[in-house]
Amino acid sequence: MAAVPLFNLAPQLSVSRLCFGTMTFGEQNSLHESFRLLDQAFDAGINFFDSAEMYPVPQCAETQGRSEDYLGRWIRDRKIPRDRLVLATKVAGPSGQMNWIRGGPESLDAANITDAIDNSLLRLRTDYIDLYQIHWPDRYVPMFGETDYDPTRQFCSISIEEQVDALGRAVHAGKIRYVGLSNETPYGIMKFVQEAERDPCNPKIISVQNSYNLLCRTFDSGMAESCHHESSEAPYETTRKEELHSVNWIALLAYSPLAMGILSGKYFLPDGGSGDARLNVFRGRYSEGESRYNLSNKIIKAATMEYFDVAKKFGVHPVSLAIAFVLRHPLVASVIFGATKTWQLQEILDACKVDLTAEINDEINKVHSKFPNPCP
Repeated sequence: MAAVPLFNLAPQLSVSRLCFGTMTFGEQNSLHESFRLLDQAFDAGINFFDSAEMYPVPQCAETQGRSEDYLGRWIRDRKIPRDRLVLATKVAGPSGQMNWIRGGPESLDAANITDAIDNSLLRLRTDYIDLYQIHWPDRYVPMFGETDYDPTRQFCSISIEEQVDALGRAVHAGKIRYVGLSNETPYGIMKFVQEAERDPCNPKIISVQNSYNLLCRTFDSGMAESCHHESSEAPYETTRKEELHSVNWIALLAYSPLAMGILSGKYFLPDGGSGDARLNVFRGRYSEGESRYNLSNKIIKAATMEYFDVAKKFGVHPVSLAIAFVLRHPLVASVIFGATKTWQLQEILDACKVDLTAEINDEINKVHSKFPNPCP
């Protein structure tokens, strides 16, 4: 099969349009299973792999860091040249639950960021990280199904200046190459851009990793405008659909393109999906996912079934419809997906070869108008 196409995320940083997310490694996937999936992805042309210091999920002290560790072992054992891979990982923001990570962590101060980077480098068995991301903000932000901002919930937070300075020192030390954000808001994007412009030595934000799928298009309301108009680096050229485009925006790395598997259709089968499907096996243990992807929500089911009807009408697999929709977005550099089985990974790879026609996209937008963002 043809290799997964590439996108120039930044100068000298070409990433595959599909990015393999590793948050199941060490929980749902054993080391052997993880290696098999990574082999399959790499052989298909995927060079972009995303992890986080807190992974796998659901998070717990016993497994924390395994996802990075498995990824690092695979690179070492397969003897893959480092320059053939783009590694992305993330530092955990403040958390009152994960006290096994630097005591909370209580904040994203310089010491926490530096410590997190050094530990990720050890687990990944590498000298540098290509893209280092703040997993969630060091300030109150509605996330994971929350939509309304409550000013009374704001807490004392570390300044963005200190965070950028710490990341900048890591860049200058050669520990990381580029910096990104995750689960951010338009306000956060603009404040990081503003801080980067304060000093030419500060690293610029090149990407934001936020949820985007048929059931969650909130990125398009505010975030898209901020990312489009703010320069990530000096303009450079990328080949996309055999045309040259000038790229100087903050790119979206879209996670959860299948809405945690809902858009595959498995949870609405007569048997409710296999017992090892994530929302089944971790029922009651994964509050971040269940709060956004609530299977008992009738609107979510109704919207999903209408998207299945669109897929059926045009003879497209539901997974292909979902992935192709996200890839079609002009600000998306790469789609971050997860897979626990080789056949699931193959479905994603096949979906990458599907282009949505204007007619299909019109039908998708009709469903969206009827059921806007049931999984915010």
